[in-house]
Amino acid sequence: MNQKQLIQKLVAVGLCASIGFTAMMATGATVTEASSSKSVSASSATSSKGTSVVNYGKKFMGTPYKFGASTSTTKVFDCSSFMKYIFGKYGVKLPRTSVAQSKVGVAVSKSNLKPGDLVFFSSGSRANGKNVTHVAVYAGNGKILHTYGSPGVTISNLNSGNWKRTYLKARRVL
Repeated sequence: MNQKQLIQKLVAVGLCASIGFTAMMATGATVTEASSSKSVSASSATSSKGTSVVNYGKKFMGTPYKFGASTSTTKVFDCSSFMKYIFGKYGVKLPRTSVAQSKVGVAVSKSNLKPGDLVFFSSGSRANGKNVTHVAVYAGNGKILHTYGSPGVTISNLNSGNWKRTYLKARRVL
């Protein structure tokens, strides 16, 4: 089995596990821990759905970036069309632009980010340090999934370089 096939199988297994867990949560089933039975909290269900959104988005790694990309294609994305598309697969209807997306859901602090939270930045040629110009989804472990320039859809470190400097805020929509 080559590396590409292995990665595809790992992604498929992870996606199936996430979907199964989400379905279990939707039906009110509980998760049993080794030593005791505890139902999974609402925040865990939200986190699981967020992880599912992120895992689905990872399927588009390397898809080219194009500013103003149509929301009816997956051949190219801009940052907000990418968020609109991947969240839409899980029933979350986001507005088209990053500015409009930054006004939905509820505010969440950077220290309380969970997978699936939208994170917003003031970066690039249209940035003034206060205006929203970019959106990404928090992927967990200090990472964001997003698209910009080259290489297109990618994973970046939220806590270093440009993304640390230009971070503005986060919103929870799940």
